[in-house]
Amino acid sequence: MAEKKLPVITINRLYAAYGTTVAKILSDRLGIPYYDKDFIKKTVAESEYETSEVEHNGEEISSGNKFLNMLLNNTVGSYPDMIRDLYLIQRKVILELAQTDCIIIGRCANHILREARIPTFDIFLYGDIEHRKQHSAELEEAKGRDLDKYIAQRDAFRNNYYRTFVGTDIDDCTNYHICLDTGRISPETCADIIIGLLEKWN
Repeated sequence: MAEKKLPVITINRLYAAYGTTVAKILSDRLGIPYYDKDFIKKTVAESEYETSEVEHNGEEISSGNKFLNMLLNNTVGSYPDMIRDLYLIQRKVILELAQTDCIIIGRCANHILREARIPTFDIFLYGDIEHRKQHSAELEEAKGRDLDKYIAQRDAFRNNYYRTFVGTDIDDCTNYHICLDTGRISPETCADIIIGLLEKWN
Protein backbone atom coordinates (compact mmCIF):
# COMPACT_ATOMS: atom_id res chain seq x y z
CA MET A 1 0.00 0.00 0.00
CA ALA A 2 1.35 3.43 -0.97
CA GLU A 3 2.23 5.77 1.88
CA LYS A 4 -0.44 8.41 2.46
CA LYS A 5 0.84 11.93 1.89
CA LEU A 6 -2.42 13.88 2.15
CA PRO A 7 -5.53 13.92 4.29
CA VAL A 8 -8.49 12.38 2.49
CA ILE A 9 -10.19 15.20 0.61
CA THR A 10 -13.97 15.19 0.98
CA ILE A 11 -16.34 17.38 -1.02
CA ASN A 12 -19.95 18.04 -0.12
CA ARG A 13 -21.95 20.39 -2.32
CA LEU A 14 -25.25 21.86 -3.28
CA TYR A 15 -26.67 20.50 -6.51
CA ALA A 16 -24.90 21.84 -9.64
CA ALA A 17 -22.24 23.64 -7.56
CA TYR A 18 -19.42 22.07 -9.62
CA GLY A 19 -18.44 19.38 -7.12
CA THR A 20 -17.37 16.87 -9.76
CA THR A 21 -15.61 19.56 -11.79
CA VAL A 22 -13.53 20.70 -8.82
CA ALA A 23 -12.78 17.07 -7.91
CA LYS A 24 -11.56 16.33 -11.45
CA ILE A 25 -9.23 19.33 -11.43
CA LEU A 26 -7.83 18.37 -8.02
CA SER A 27 -7.45 14.76 -9.14
CA ASP A 28 -5.45 15.78 -12.23
CA ARG A 29 -3.25 18.24 -10.38
CA LEU A 30 -2.60 16.10 -7.30
CA GLY A 31 -2.34 12.80 -9.16
CA ILE A 32 -4.87 11.02 -6.93
CA PRO A 33 -8.24 9.40 -7.78
CA TYR A 34 -11.63 10.90 -7.08
CA TYR A 35 -14.75 8.87 -6.40
CA ASP A 36 -18.23 9.95 -7.44
CA LYS A 37 -19.98 7.85 -10.09
CA ASP A 38 -17.34 5.11 -9.59
CA PHE A 39 -18.54 4.99 -6.00
CA ILE A 40 -21.86 3.63 -7.26
CA LYS A 41 -20.11 0.69 -8.95
CA LYS A 42 -18.19 -0.12 -5.78
CA THR A 43 -21.37 0.02 -3.68
CA VAL A 44 -23.24 -2.25 -6.11
CA ALA A 45 -20.36 -4.72 -5.99
CA GLU A 46 -20.56 -4.80 -2.18
CA SER A 47 -24.34 -5.18 -2.03
CA GLU A 48 -27.36 -6.96 -3.49
CA TYR A 49 -28.83 -3.70 -4.79
CA GLU A 50 -29.17 -2.65 -8.41
CA THR A 51 -27.30 0.32 -9.88
CA SER A 52 -30.54 2.32 -10.19
CA GLU A 53 -31.33 1.74 -6.51
CA VAL A 54 -27.90 2.97 -5.43
CA GLU A 55 -28.14 5.99 -7.75
CA HIS A 56 -31.49 7.05 -6.31
CA ASN A 57 -31.00 6.16 -2.64
CA GLY A 58 -27.25 6.30 -2.02
CA GLU A 59 -27.08 9.99 -1.19
CA GLU A 60 -30.59 11.40 -1.11
CA ILE A 61 -33.77 10.86 0.90
CA SER A 62 -37.03 12.28 -0.40
CA SER A 63 -39.40 13.98 1.99
CA GLY A 64 -41.99 11.36 1.00
CA ASN A 65 -39.74 8.51 2.08
CA LYS A 66 -39.17 10.04 5.50
CA PHE A 67 -42.83 10.95 6.03
CA LEU A 68 -44.16 7.55 4.93
CA ASN A 69 -41.70 5.72 7.13
CA MET A 70 -42.58 7.94 10.10
CA LEU A 71 -46.24 7.00 9.67
CA LEU A 72 -45.52 3.29 9.35
CA ASN A 73 -43.14 3.11 12.28
CA ASN A 74 -44.42 5.99 14.42
CA THR A 75 -40.79 6.98 14.90
CA VAL A 76 -39.61 10.47 14.00
CA GLY A 77 -36.34 10.39 12.10
CA SER A 78 -36.50 6.72 11.03
CA TYR A 79 -35.77 5.87 7.42
CA PRO A 80 -36.26 3.00 4.98
CA ASP A 81 -34.18 -0.13 5.49
CA MET A 82 -32.63 0.10 2.03
CA ILE A 83 -31.31 3.60 2.68
CA ARG A 84 -29.90 2.50 6.03
CA ASP A 85 -28.31 -0.58 4.46
CA LEU A 86 -26.80 1.44 1.62
CA TYR A 87 -25.37 3.93 4.11
CA LEU A 88 -23.62 1.13 6.01
CA ILE A 89 -22.28 -0.41 2.80
CA GLN A 90 -21.05 2.98 1.58
CA ARG A 91 -19.47 3.61 4.96
CA LYS A 92 -17.45 0.40 4.53
CA VAL A 93 -16.38 1.45 1.03
CA ILE A 94 -15.40 4.94 2.23
CA LEU A 95 -13.23 3.51 5.01
CA GLU A 96 -11.52 1.21 2.50
CA LEU A 97 -10.88 4.01 0.00
CA ALA A 98 -9.51 6.25 2.75
CA GLN A 99 -6.49 3.97 3.23
CA THR A 100 -4.82 5.74 0.29
CA ASP A 101 -4.80 9.33 -0.94
CA CYS A 102 -8.09 10.15 -2.67
CA ILE A 103 -10.98 12.55 -3.09
CA ILE A 104 -14.48 11.42 -2.06
CA ILE A 105 -17.57 13.31 -3.16
CA GLY A 106 -20.63 13.37 -0.92
CA ARG A 107 -22.15 10.45 1.00
CA CYS A 108 -21.33 11.90 4.44
CA ALA A 109 -17.67 10.96 3.93
CA ASN A 110 -16.46 13.83 6.10
CA HIS A 111 -18.57 12.62 9.02
CA ILE A 112 -17.75 8.93 8.53
CA LEU A 113 -14.01 9.55 8.41
CA ARG A 114 -14.07 11.96 11.33
CA GLU A 115 -15.78 9.29 13.44
CA ALA A 116 -13.08 6.83 12.37
CA ARG A 117 -10.36 9.38 13.28
CA ILE A 118 -8.98 9.39 9.75
CA PRO A 119 -7.46 12.77 8.81
CA THR A 120 -9.51 14.69 6.25
CA PHE A 121 -9.66 18.03 4.51
CA ASP A 122 -13.36 18.81 4.21
CA ILE A 123 -14.77 21.12 1.55
CA PHE A 124 -18.27 22.47 0.93
CA LEU A 125 -19.20 24.02 -2.43
CA TYR A 126 -22.24 26.23 -2.91
CA GLY A 127 -23.43 28.92 -5.28
CA ASP A 128 -26.33 31.22 -6.08
CA ILE A 129 -29.31 29.76 -7.91
CA GLU A 130 -28.64 31.53 -11.22
CA HIS A 131 -25.14 30.12 -11.60
CA ARG A 132 -26.34 26.67 -10.58
CA LYS A 133 -29.20 26.85 -13.09
CA GLN A 134 -26.68 27.63 -15.82
CA HIS A 135 -24.61 24.60 -14.88
CA SER A 136 -27.56 22.26 -14.35
CA ALA A 137 -28.82 23.12 -17.86
CA GLU A 138 -25.67 21.38 -19.13
CA LEU A 139 -26.38 18.19 -17.17
CA GLU A 140 -28.25 15.37 -18.92
CA GLU A 141 -30.33 14.48 -15.86
CA ALA A 142 -31.72 18.02 -15.61
CA LYS A 143 -32.64 18.58 -19.25
CA GLY A 144 -36.30 19.42 -19.89
CA ARG A 145 -37.02 20.08 -16.21
CA ASP A 146 -38.13 23.17 -14.33
CA LEU A 147 -34.64 23.99 -13.05
CA ASP A 148 -35.74 26.09 -10.06
CA LYS A 149 -37.90 23.24 -8.75
CA TYR A 150 -35.42 20.51 -9.67
CA ILE A 151 -32.46 22.20 -7.94
CA ALA A 152 -34.54 22.91 -4.83
CA GLN A 153 -35.68 19.27 -4.75
CA ARG A 154 -32.18 17.85 -5.16
CA ASP A 155 -30.82 20.18 -2.47
CA ALA A 156 -33.62 19.16 -0.09
CA PHE A 157 -33.20 15.42 -0.72
CA ARG A 158 -29.44 15.63 -0.25
CA ASN A 159 -29.90 17.61 2.95
CA ASN A 160 -32.43 15.04 4.23
CA TYR A 161 -29.83 12.32 3.76
CA TYR A 162 -27.07 14.28 5.49
CA ARG A 163 -29.29 15.35 8.39
CA THR A 164 -30.53 11.77 8.87
CA PHE A 165 -27.05 10.31 9.29
CA VAL A 166 -25.04 13.27 10.61
CA GLY A 167 -27.63 15.25 12.56
CA THR A 168 -26.88 18.67 11.06
CA ASP A 169 -27.68 20.39 7.78
CA ILE A 170 -25.31 19.72 4.91
CA ASP A 171 -24.50 23.44 4.58
CA ASP A 172 -23.50 23.87 8.25
CA CYS A 173 -20.09 25.49 7.85
CA THR A 174 -18.82 23.96 11.10
CA ASN A 175 -18.67 20.60 9.30
CA TYR A 176 -15.95 21.81 6.93
CA HIS A 177 -12.49 23.29 6.80
CA ILE A 178 -13.43 25.57 3.91
CA CYS A 179 -16.61 26.62 2.08
CA LEU A 180 -16.31 28.06 -1.44
CA ASP A 181 -18.86 29.93 -3.55
CA THR A 182 -18.54 28.49 -7.07
CA GLY A 183 -20.93 31.13 -8.35
CA ARG A 184 -18.26 33.74 -7.68
CA ILE A 185 -15.08 31.63 -7.70
CA SER A 186 -14.31 29.50 -10.75
CA PRO A 187 -13.66 25.77 -10.28
CA GLU A 188 -10.04 26.31 -11.35
CA THR A 189 -9.54 29.03 -8.74
CA CYS A 190 -11.24 26.86 -6.11
CA ALA A 191 -8.69 24.15 -6.89
CA ASP A 192 -5.86 26.70 -6.60
CA ILE A 193 -7.10 27.75 -3.15
CA ILE A 194 -7.51 24.16 -1.95
CA ILE A 195 -4.08 23.07 -3.18
CA GLY A 196 -2.49 26.14 -1.59
CA LEU A 197 -4.04 25.18 1.75
CA LEU A 198 -3.04 21.53 1.39
CA GLU A 199 0.57 22.52 0.78
CA LYS A 200 0.59 24.13 4.24
CA TRP A 201 -1.53 21.47 5.92
CA ASN A 202 -0.11 19.85 9.07
